[in-house]
Amino acid sequence: MQHNVLILDFGSQYTQLIARRVRELNIFCEIFPYHHIPEDLSTYKAVILSGSPFSVRAEDAPHPDLSKIRGHMPLLAVCYGAQYLAHFCGGEVAPSNTREYGRANLSFVKSGEVFFEGVDEHSQVWMSHSDTIDKLPLGGVRLASTHDVMNAAYRIENEVTYAIQFHPEVYHSIDGKKMLENFLVKIAQVPQNFTPNAFVEEIIDELQTKVGTDKVVLGLSGGVDSTVAAVLMHRAIGKNLYCIFVNNGLLRKNEYESVLDQYRNMGLNVKGVDASHRFLSELEGIEDPETKRKTIGRVFIEVFDDEAHQIEDVKWLAQGTIYPDVIESVSVKGPSATIKSHHNVGGLPDFMKLNIVEPLRMLFKDEVRRVGKTLGIDPALLGRHPFPGPGLSIRILGAITLEKIRILQEVDFIFIEGLKSWNLYDRVWQAGAILLPVNSVGVMGDERTYEKVVALRAVESTDGMTADWVPLPHEFLMKISNEIINKVKGVNRVVYDISSKPPATIEWE
Repeated sequence: MQHNVLILDFGSQYTQLIARRVRELNIFCEIFPYHHIPEDLSTYKAVILSGSPFSVRAEDAPHPDLSKIRGHMPLLAVCYGAQYLAHFCGGEVAPSNTREYGRANLSFVKSGEVFFEGVDEHSQVWMSHSDTIDKLPLGGVRLASTHDVMNAAYRIENEVTYAIQFHPEVYHSIDGKKMLENFLVKIAQVPQNFTPNAFVEEIIDELQTKVGTDKVVLGLSGGVDSTVAAVLMHRAIGKNLYCIFVNNGLLRKNEYESVLDQYRNMGLNVKGVDASHRFLSELEGIEDPETKRKTIGRVFIEVFDDEAHQIEDVKWLAQGTIYPDVIESVSVKGPSATIKSHHNVGGLPDFMKLNIVEPLRMLFKDEVRRVGKTLGIDPALLGRHPFPGPGLSIRILGAITLEKIRILQEVDFIFIEGLKSWNLYDRVWQAGAILLPVNSVGVMGDERTYEKVVALRAVESTDGMTADWVPLPHEFLMKISNEIINKVKGVNRVVYDISSKPPATIEWE
């Protein structure tokens, strides 16, 4: 894999955004925690230091070893990175006298600087820090200021080191992408060769070398990631790929049959396994969301292992792990706090004894879709909304029963089909319904009812790391609500979730 740009993460909430902007320039990049810098830097053409919630003046401030980087290769320091270079290299960093958070506009830009080529003189940038650089480091040359921040950008003489106190990666920095392009392409001269076609060619060669003539088993879910992973593996090793699609009883209405048909039409070697009774019996009486996830994960592995053992001499397990899964499993202060168990990242039990191959582990979700398009996968399949690995179990709050699954499948079907018929489906990144553990008084005809409440959820996002609720048309919501209440026995109230991520998560459990 081409390495090109190394991003050192100091814990900023925007670190992944830096990577996304770099990838948008067709430049491959990787994120590493600041204290785990790769030993071999020979394949990297430039380094970016991220921001951080820490202050450089604090005793526990992140303190990386930049001895192999600074002065040896192009370096761009963002926010905390800029303050770090100043604080430890002859400059001064002090608490800000004014609030330096939010939108600001450049008030001065040094003429003739390549970093600011094509950038508006009063361009809007996004600040997010409580400290400021009062004095530049040794050799520092001021490049830009805002009304409140004298040293908004600087470079260091006699080395290719640039530093900025604002965040070019966020959309609020209007010319931020242009600045990144100027630094990476014009100053660091990093090649822009990371394209879907190039990735497909490179990864197929890698897979053929790595796997050879071994047999590989892959668990399909019906989602974009596992589908693209399967097609890539199939291109690389053909009939030696064995796909298994497990029905856990918690899929969407008619999904098991329809997804199996789709896969068979794609030429993949797929076996469907209906293990719904086994899953549901194991989940009986469980209310805790994390216990649900772990139970489903355990039973899936057991079922999958049973099926894999029926294939002789299988050596590899292929997974649809993508880059946000990888990043979320590691943080700059060690393993991140568990918000919820992830269905892709985590060790296999010892008894499976399979090697892991993850052809998509360096791609973001939108990049996976572009690779899928290059592979000729049906756009309707590539455009499918993400669906959680534990299925409807985490959209049924509380204990799971067959009746609750029936209700939620019907509600979800009406909602999703409605989005499609109103041409709203492609405007939404992910949508679904949640069955609440709440009964509501209602009136149907001349009778009082006491039935279930469902919440509808639709969000827009790029990769699920952040998400905003979608303002669906009132007429659509009115029609869908009416259709659900009239057609789904057991539901008498529909609500719409208008929470964003953060602070809420996309799923309720």
